Amino acid sequence: MSIPGPVGQGLQLAPFRGLRYVAERVGSLAAVTSPPYDVVVRPDGLRALETADPYNIVRLILPQADTPADRHRQAAETLRRWQADGILAPDPEPALYVYEQRDGHLLQRGIIGALRLSPREEGVVLPHEEVMPHVVEDRAALMRATAANLEPLLLAYRSDGSVTGAASVVERTVRGRPLLSTTTEDGFSHHLWRVTDPADLTEIAADLRHRQALIADGHHRWATYLRLREERAEPGPWDFGLVLLVDTARYPLRVRAIHRLLHQLSPREALAALSGPGSAGGTGSEGAAFRVRPVDGPLPQALATLAKAADEPRAGNAFLLAGHGGFHLLDRPDPALLARTVPAGRPEAWRTLDATVLHSLLLEHLWKVPDTPAHIGYIHDAAAAVEQAERHGGTAVLMHPVREGIVHDLARQGIAMPHKSTSFGPKPASGLVLRSLALG
Repeated sequence: MSIPGPVGQGLQLAPFRGLRYVAERVGSLAAVTSPPYDVVVRPDGLRALETADPYNIVRLILPQADTPADRHRQAAETLRRWQADGILAPDPEPALYVYEQRDGHLLQRGIIGALRLSPREEGVVLPHEEVMPHVVEDRAALMRATAANLEPLLLAYRSDGSVTGAASVVERTVRGRPLLSTTTEDGFSHHLWRVTDPADLTEIAADLRHRQALIADGHHRWATYLRLREERAEPGPWDFGLVLLVDTARYPLRVRAIHRLLHQLSPREALAALSGPGSAGGTGSEGAAFRVRPVDGPLPQALATLAKAADEPRAGNAFLLAGHGGFHLLDRPDPALLARTVPAGRPEAWRTLDATVLHSLLLEHLWKVPDTPAHIGYIHDAAAAVEQAERHGGTAVLMHPVREGIVHDLARQGIAMPHKSTSFGPKPASGLVLRSLALG
């Protein structure tokens, strides 16, 4: 179905009493922050965050215990203890927060607030990816236990680019002294300002009520927000969810790929399954599922080869396989096999997505790999995916980013891309401001 423009009040971003770290009680604000929960995938990365500071936010967003129930109870108890001990404290009054991230020439600014939740049919917030039910269930259990939005989603909207409305408030606000400033290990500087002036809040609200937003990052948390709201009969704080809204007319987002790590499939097995009848080693002979070619490393050079292939009109879908045995480029999939394996009844833009072809043709049809955590890991960093594949004998499938225009076009048509198809960024750091639902 086609999604209409926003109906009703459009985007409604409410002020809230931010729950924030008390700077004097922690080693540093940088040491208590973390990337979003689904970006922290490596055990060594999790340990590094846990040891950076005893109060790092990862102890709330990725608590460690023997069972899911124990993890969620532990997070809830940790959150209560940190508030009781003055590690986290609420701001004195409700506010919206202007948030700035800067890294060299890259600058992103947006507004953090509590967004009124709305179903897809309203055309106000547009998801563009499918979600995995087990992830939504886990996030929902954690959110129920903590009664908190622990990290903001990243939502993108587009103005006409002028410095009016919300943009005007943002640009005026950043000229003042920030509420907090820190620089994280990745080199990004982060600044946060509080917006409480009624005139500024009114100006933002008047602008946003005409807008619709695309979920750039946080589909599972948005689905979690909606599920938890449905569980409550009475209106209240669960009708809103913590988000960062970025005007991409002024601050365009980057679009990157999310790679796959196949834990239980070796590169040898993966390549063998791609060979057609009579093929010697899967090098693109007649009847092969893909043209398969070994490519030279190191990784940056191999990724450059993937990018070049992905931009060639005749290459079709292109993937880079990595692990023990080096790098292999897959492109030029067999059209007849695509026709048999990719579901019909969807727009051509969806049927030709790399993620669609990967999951339908490769993972399901040829490799018979179930889409479960035991078999597939979703990793944002290509080097991390390759390192884990080499260490454990699995296969990394490295992807090329989707063009942003395709994402928006499919979202407006109401067509969901396969889950983990895109990685928009830069993503907001977790730990700078939380939203406790107990505070309203």
